[in-house]
Amino acid sequence: MGRHVQILDTTLRDGEQTRGVSFSQNEKVSIAKALLKSLRVERAEVASVGVSEGERQAVTSINQWAEQEGLLDRVEVLGFVDGTRSVDWITSTGGRVLNLLAKGSEKHCREQLRRTLDQHVADIRETVRHALDRKIAVNVYLEDWSNGYKDSRDYVYRLVEGIEDIGIGHYMLPDTLGVMMPDEVYDSLTDMVSRFPRLKFDFHPHNDYGLATANVMMAVKAGVSTVHCTVNCLGERAGNVSMAEVVVVLRDKMGMNLSIDESKIYLLSQMVENFSGKRVSDNAPIIGTDVFTQTSGIHADGDHKGDLYQSVLSPERFGRKRIYALGKMSGKASLKKNLEELGISLSDVDQARLLERVVQLGDSKSRVTADDLPFIIADILEGQDYNHLELLNCSINSGLDLESTVSIRVSLDGNIMKSSGSGNGGFDAFIVAIRKILDKRDFVFPQLMDYEIHIPKGGSTSALTECFITWQDGPRTMRTRGVNTNQVLAGINATMRMLNMKFHQERSAADEPVVAATVHP
Repeated sequence: MGRHVQILDTTLRDGEQTRGVSFSQNEKVSIAKALLKSLRVERAEVASVGVSEGERQAVTSINQWAEQEGLLDRVEVLGFVDGTRSVDWITSTGGRVLNLLAKGSEKHCREQLRRTLDQHVADIRETVRHALDRKIAVNVYLEDWSNGYKDSRDYVYRLVEGIEDIGIGHYMLPDTLGVMMPDEVYDSLTDMVSRFPRLKFDFHPHNDYGLATANVMMAVKAGVSTVHCTVNCLGERAGNVSMAEVVVVLRDKMGMNLSIDESKIYLLSQMVENFSGKRVSDNAPIIGTDVFTQTSGIHADGDHKGDLYQSVLSPERFGRKRIYALGKMSGKASLKKNLEELGISLSDVDQARLLERVVQLGDSKSRVTADDLPFIIADILEGQDYNHLELLNCSINSGLDLESTVSIRVSLDGNIMKSSGSGNGGFDAFIVAIRKILDKRDFVFPQLMDYEIHIPKGGSTSALTECFITWQDGPRTMRTRGVNTNQVLAGINATMRMLNMKFHQERSAADEPVVAATVHP
């Protein structure tokens, strides 16, 4: 392993600057506990000074918990060069670390603060002196350092020289607007680290050009001791760098030593997604829903024969499982992997029938899940499907406070017939339409006794629907099943199966030979 690199998570401070994100007090406390105790980040920046009374209460609760756990020195709060105000606010919450926001850009210092460099240095020294007197540790952000370094290195050098002797822990260098390229990060940070070898430098990237992860790699290569990130890339504009990406890249690609427990990354990502209301992209590295899913049947076949499409970036590292997607691109290997996961064994013939049905569903349904498989299997294994009556086309129209209407086209023993009907819902309208055809043939329609609808546990609105209908046909009872993504069509499929079973039984009985009685003398 290489040298140790610290992770500072700023989801609760910089991440909360994402538009539309505001964590409640309980949510903040829950995330902070997960970051520090479960994920094991070394440092967590949890708030900015003076935002609200609710923020003060949240930070107080976090600090009380952290003190009990021996983690109080890992909880940090952003404050300002304002003499005693920020220090007193942090002290009132029981906090012990101030991240002081100074101006790393001469332009910001001059135009926003209306101060000269010497005046700003004096103000910083006064605030730090007050903090240290109150036993508050201080780190310093050089806000907009990336532009400040590009526009006036001399300003940056003189600022650091003016405060390097006053007991500051970390000098935090932000690419505040996410404007740097990887080679610029490496060159500038190499310069800072070599020019001030006794100081500890952090790098705080933003992702405006999509370069944040690459920039972190260059910052670590240049020698910074800590990198800042957020869960799920939360942050202003394009967000901060992804915690998940940083941890994996530093370990796998650079051999760095980190304290992070990778197995907790995905769970924490889901917690933050739920609390923030900001969805993670399905293909986001490490934490996306689909990133450990193989869709191509070729890939599933390669994994089955020798893990040919797998890498060290395995789902098990993150408490996840590899998934083999089912749909129109599925092959035998994809299906077999899913059946093995479910503990289901099928003959080669039944597997072929199942695969054919999965591919058919994939043409009309974007995702067939493993949870759908038991429904499909039961449907194709329930018995031989007879095709005396075949539904060729079915159009259903429904509206609020309107009767539903159905138009159908069927084939009955090779004869094409059309019908329509209206009723109280699409299924009722279908029954009216199909009975118009069958009543002409003196067909005795069984009585519907029970109608059940199921979807897989945890199923989504696009999940397969399984419909069971119990029919009373004279003295006997039949129960038929239909499966479809559309609930009405699932019921129609169950009805079509019942009708074909009844037709088959009637035809079989009619075809039985008449046996003459033998008379013995």
